[in-house]
Amino acid sequence: MAKFLYRLRYTQTGLEGTIKEGFAKREAFFRERVASLGGKTEAAYWAYGDDDIVIVVDLPDAATATGLSLALARTGSFRVTTTVLMTAGEMDAGAARSPKYRAPGA
Repeated sequence: MAKFLYRLRYTQTGLEGTIKEGFAKREAFFRERVASLGGKTEAAYWAYGDDDIVIVVDLPDAATATGLSLALARTGSFRVTTTVLMTAGEMDAGAARSPKYRAPGA
């Protein structure tokens, strides 16, 4: 499983719909959708500032994460940013596979 961070910012329509339906019901709906994809929602928080909602999920792969991002964005209720989250071990593995590379003009 891979871990992803979803940062969502409401549109006016999305905010109004969530208030009408209820924040707890929308969170439960989201968690059910993630589970239907073979994933798990680790944390979901509402926030002030640049993001209205931040959610951490475990999903089978990047394609599944992309599908979820697209589904969220297609509703028109959110602006969505998705970030892959990695452990120190995954970063070390990536560093070990880093090719020799030079800066432009060097």
